This record gives sequence, structure tokens and C-alpha cells, in this order.
Amino acid sequence: MSRRAGLYVRVSTREQNTENQEIELRRWAERVELEVMPVYRETASGSRSDRAALAAALEGARLRHYDVLLIWSLDRLTREGIGPMLRYLDQLRAAGVRVMSYRESWLDTSSPVWELLLAVFAWVAQQERQRIGERVRAGQARARAQGVHIGRKPRDVDTAEILRRRAAGQGWRRIARAMKAPMSTLRRRLQQCQKSPNELGQRPPPLEWASAEAERAPASWSDCYASFRGGPPCGVGLVPALVAE
Repeated sequence: MSRRAGLYVRVSTREQNTENQEIELRRWAERVELEVMPVYRETASGSRSDRAALAAALEGARLRHYDVLLIWSLDRLTREGIGPMLRYLDQLRAAGVRVMSYRESWLDTSSPVWELLLAVFAWVAQQERQRIGERVRAGQARARAQGVHIGRKPRDVDTAEILRRRAAGQGWRRIARAMKAPMSTLRRRLQQCQKSPNELGQRPPPLEWASAEAERAPASWSDCYASFRGGPPCGVGLVPALVAE
């Protein structure tokens, strides 16, 4: 029984066509005595990971619809980068399918040097990931320096409500259920609020003052300083009593 070859041909735009690639790959298959069975034709950018024909080719390999996959060149298979390219080749190889490239004669997953090439590709992929990570971190640092918030939008928490409930003796679980917010978020918000006067050079007031004012303690810094001149924002002074469980 002759070996079966699958062809994967791709162009990026509808103004192009896959005919030239397919003709040359069929001739190549005939020279190496392969019977062309499925042909997977794609019109899509190689940078996309949601290509229907590529997915069909990978599924065909898993089902052993062919024994060898012939491609025009590696950039026809993918332009997503080294990492995705290695994953596709590994999937095909794991399915027992040999991959051969018309333009890159060195690309033959059944070749004795393939393990060496795989190691080189893996190293290049690692370097690529590190460079991407460095660029992302640099961009985030630049954005933070410009005052841009990175990550999820901060949850709007009414600190005065937390203080009132804690002063009334409510536990953190009950408060979290009532305010529909995680306990960790509520604790962190109260702790941040109570740390800030020290950072601003304010001296925390006596616990008696904080307890007496808990009911009317405002939630924001501006409100705090407008309401209590020289007093602590957000009911500061309740640090040990209200933050602890």
C-alpha cells in the first residue's frame, strides 16, 4: 500500500490563490511516490490561530487520514512565531505524521537531525518569550509612570460603611456578604486607609476618638480632611480593633 500525503497550502488574501503551491507539491509527491489524498486549502493570514483548514489538517493527522504532510514552506504553515510552530509540528509528529517542506529541505521530522533542530527551535522560542516579557514589563512600567492603572479596575468600597459595621461588632464574613465584596478587598481597603495618615505625617488619634466618630467617618480622603481637621481619615485609630478578626 502506497503512503498517503496530505497537502497544506495557504495564501493570505483572496487576490492570491493556492494553485501554484498545489501543483508543485503534487509533482513532488509523485517524485517521492506518495499518493495525494486530502488537500487542505486556506485563505487566511498565517498569524491567525483560528484557521479552519489548519485545524482540519491537524484533526486529519490525528485520525491518520494521511502519513506525510507536505507544505510549501514553514511560513505557509504558520507565522504565529516559533512557539506555535513547534506545537503544530509536535502535534503532527505525535500523531505519527511526517512533515516535509518543499522550500526548506532540512525540514523533515523523520530526519536524524530533527532532534537537534527541535532543541534549537525550543531555545529560540524561549528567547522570544523572554523578549516579549521584557517588552511587556517595560511598557507597564512606562504606563504606571504616566499614571495609567494596570490590571483590573479597583473596586469601589465604602470605607465608612465598613467602619460602621465593624464598630457595631459585625464579623468580616457578614460584612462581605452584606457589601457583596471579598473579605480580602474590604480588609485591604481599611488597612490602606489607616496607614495613610502616618505616610502624610499625621499622628493617629486615641482609640476613644475613633470609636466615637466611627458612625460618621467619611469614606474618602478629601471628605475626611474636610470634615475632621487634624483628625484621621476613614476612622484611623481603629487599626487594631477593626481590622483584626
